[in-house]
Formats: sequence, structure tokens, C-alpha cells
Amino acid sequence: SLIGRLMFELPEEMGLIAVAVRQTQGKGRGGNVWLSPVGCALSTLHISIPLHSNLGQRIPFIQHLASLAVVEAVRSIPGYEDIELRVKWPNDIYYSDLMKLGGVLVNSTLIETTFHILIGFGFNVNNSNPTICINDLIAKFNREEGTELQPLSADCLIARTVTVLERLIEIFQEKGPNGVLPQYYKYWVHSGKQVRLRSEDGPLAWIVGIDDYGYLQVHQEGKAVESVHPDGNSFDMLRNLIVPK
Repeated sequence: SLIGRLMFELPEEMGLIAVAVRQTQGKGRGGNVWLSPVGCALSTLHISIPLHSNLGQRIPFIQHLASLAVVEAVRSIPGYEDIELRVKWPNDIYYSDLMKLGGVLVNSTLIETTFHILIGFGFNVNNSNPTICINDLIAKFNREEGTELQPLSADCLIARTVTVLERLIEIFQEKGPNGVLPQYYKYWVHSGKQVRLRSEDGPLAWIVGIDDYGYLQVHQEGKAVESVHPDGNSFDMLRNLIVPK
């Protein structure tokens, strides 16, 4: 991809973002195809993270920070705090815990002592198909609450997401995971949820949170809390299962 080639040719301190109006060859996790119709906010952001930094030692956290940044981009606007936009571990943006309306994909390359990170994010802003979009949620909120919140534009939300993400990275670099986790938990869909491990009749476990490296922590009755790795497990929320891929 163009941005993948460009990122090594720019000065270190210069940021780079690519914004697509339409995307035809989007990639998702595990080789899934990501389809992106018009009305979807799509961009790929390049950032550099020193290996010997809080975040450099915990690279999986970047996808959580990016997902949180998308949600905060909307919910930090005065009046929009109660729009039901949430994060789903490890890298999805959801309407409540009902429907996916976006996602984040992170690619990292270590060169000497610097991680070059490409963060791709896409979320539905004003396209009701194929699922639901942020402006649908705003319209629904207006109907239910009698408010007159304006629809948001993809450009505005991409800009806000990048600004929020930069701030979250700064906080993480300064304070580590605990600097951002309270905010993350405020918006995530998993609080107090139970899941089954491995199969539909597998053992029940409670979701506890995420550990210092960004992996999901689950607690089975009578056992220690254990961490679940995202790449070896898919999280099927509809069936509340954590299953090995």
C-alpha cells in the first residue's frame, strides 16, 4: 500500500494519515475482508513508538487505545455523551452490545528501536447499510430524548479520533495502562458479562478486565484469573463464547 511505503521516507517527527472516501481492498483481522461503502469514515494513521517506552513494551494496547479514541471522538462532544457507542475487545466499535459499526486494525514493524505503527480504522458515520451508523444513533437519541443534536461528518470524526488518540498515547506513555483503563472500562461492553470458554458447554467464566499487556482476563470459579490471547481466540459475542480459532 502507498502509506506503507511512504512511512519510511518521511522525517521521524512528521505524522502521516491517509483518508479514503471508498475502500475496495480493506483488510480485517485474521485475513477477513473489510467492506467499506461510501459514508464510512476510513483512514490509516502512521505513528512511531519507541520500543523502550510504556507503549512500546505493550504494543497490543494500541488497538484498544484506537478503539477508545473513536468512541471518545463522539462521546466527548458536549451533548453527545450518552450516544450508545462502545468498545468491544479487542478491536471493535459497537452500538451498545448489539451491533458492530466499526473496527480497528494495527500493523507494527520494528526498525532498530522504533515501532512504526499503521493504525487503520473504519466506522460507519452516515451509511445505514450494511449495519447501522453513528448518525442513526444520533437520530434515535434525538427521537427518544427530544434533543436536536446535529449529525456528524466523517471528516470531523476522523480529525477528532486522531486528536483523542494522540492524547491517550501521551497519557499511556506517562502513566501506563492505569492511566487509560478507567476510561476504557467506562465504554466497554463486557462489564459483568459471563462467557463460556472453548465451547458452548465449556466452563463458565466471568470477564474481569484486561491485563497490563491488553489481553482479556477471565475468572473461572475456584481458579486463578487467566489471560486470554486475542490472536488465538475469537470472541463470539452473540453466543458469548471465547473459542480457540
